[in-house]
Order: sequence, then structure tokens, then C-alpha cells
Amino acid sequence: MSNTPSLPHGIGFLGGGNMAEAIMAGLIANGMPPARIHVGEPREERCRELHAKHGIVATPDNHAVIAAVDVLLLAVKPQVLGDILSGLAPDLKAHRPMLISIAAGIPVAKLQGWADCDVPIVRCMPNTPALVGAGVSGLFADASLSEAQRATASRIMQAVGPVHWLPEEPLIDALTAISGSGPAYFFAFVEHLTKAGTELGLSEELSAALARQTAWGAAKLLQETDTPAATLRAQVTSPGGATQAALEAFDAGDFAGLVQSATQACMRRAQELGG
Repeated sequence: MSNTPSLPHGIGFLGGGNMAEAIMAGLIANGMPPARIHVGEPREERCRELHAKHGIVATPDNHAVIAAVDVLLLAVKPQVLGDILSGLAPDLKAHRPMLISIAAGIPVAKLQGWADCDVPIVRCMPNTPALVGAGVSGLFADASLSEAQRATASRIMQAVGPVHWLPEEPLIDALTAISGSGPAYFFAFVEHLTKAGTELGLSEELSAALARQTAWGAAKLLQETDTPAATLRAQVTSPGGATQAALEAFDAGDFAGLVQSATQACMRRAQELGG
């Protein structure tokens, strides 16, 4: 018998945006029947689109969604989540689904206050590569969450990539600085590498293709060989060679210090938004 936890009878979403759709698609690919996925989405055109693409149940009626599910993912913008959740508090008290919030910066205590009842809550920080099934998520829940509930939350978020449970909620902000916002750092690097290629004489199309493929290939090599990044860097760097000259230019600009400053700035801002 498999020890893999089964998916809940019904999984609901408040909000039908891109990240919610990515998780839905991952769940379906992992065996969740579309008819057991319910989405509360105020835009009727988007409801029709989600139903047509995935066969899920999509409705503007959030009350109906809560009544039909065991787990509810909160996938609306953080600035409107409080009003929405407070308005649904009576439904949450009546049906008590487990909540998984992917709203950035909203702590568990604030979610609990809006829900106005002791429903189990998981706070989650995924990242945008989840849109292609290559995400990574950090999860946190307090000690009241059972092992079975933790396993269920893991199974749901594993539909779009690996998950990592954090022992303390403040570490969500550190994780945000590394993986939550991290894709933007890599996209910015590819953007600048592309521009540098054009300044060296390559066409913009060719430079973009080279930078994109190099980023993808380096990430694939890093992931599939399980070799430390420092080792892979050293393997590309011949003493006195062209790569070493480039890395020395990075060092002269305090590349390591810039990365540290950027991640610290990201974490501080995440803490401010959650405050």
C-alpha cells in the first residue's frame, strides 16, 4: 500500500488567476478529477475560460465553493483578501475547510482573525516557475496542524514543484528573498546578458537565444547533476582564461555583496508588507 496521501475530496480556490490555474493544472495532471476542483472567480468570462480549458467547476459564488470543498486555497490579491475572507467567515465556521494562503505578506495570525474561527491554516510562498510545473514552495503552519493536514498541503503544492516546510513563520520572508522573488533576479541577469551581447556585435535575436538557452542549460546541469554551484563554476573556469577574466570583473564590482544586499532588501520589504 502506498504511503502517499490522497488528494482531498474537493479543493477550492478563491481567485482564478495564473498561479491558481497552474496549481489546478498540476493537480489534474497528478490525478485530481476536474469536477472536484471548484474556483470562486468574480469574472464570468474567466469562469467560462477555466471550465473550457480544464473542466473544473468555476463560479462567481464563493459561498458555493466553500460548501463543496475540504481545502480552500486563497489566491486573491493580498490587499483585497481581508475583505473577502471576513465576508466569508460564517461559511468558514460552518464548513471549516483547511486554508492554504498564497497571498504574499499576510501572516497566519491575520488570516485567522479575518476567518474569525479556528480553521487550520497553511501559509505558502510559491514562485512563478510553477506556471510550467517547475516551481518551489515554502510552507508554514503552527503546531495545531495535524500531520495528515501537513501531508495534504504538501501533496497539493507538490503538483507544481518541490515543497519545503519552514520551522518558523518569519523564515517565509527569507525564503521570499531567495525563491519567491529569485526568478526575477535570473530574468534580470538574462536581460542584461542579452543587452551585453548586442553591444558586442551580436544581433538582438541571436543574443537573446544564446542567453536564454545558456540560462536553461546551466540550471538543468545544476539540477540534474546535483553538483554544488561552486564546483560547476570552477569546472568552467580555466586559470588565466576568458571565463576567469569575466568573473574577476564581477568580483571587482562586488557581485557577492550585491547579491547579499539585494536579498536583504527583499526580505526587509517582505517583512514591512507583512507587518
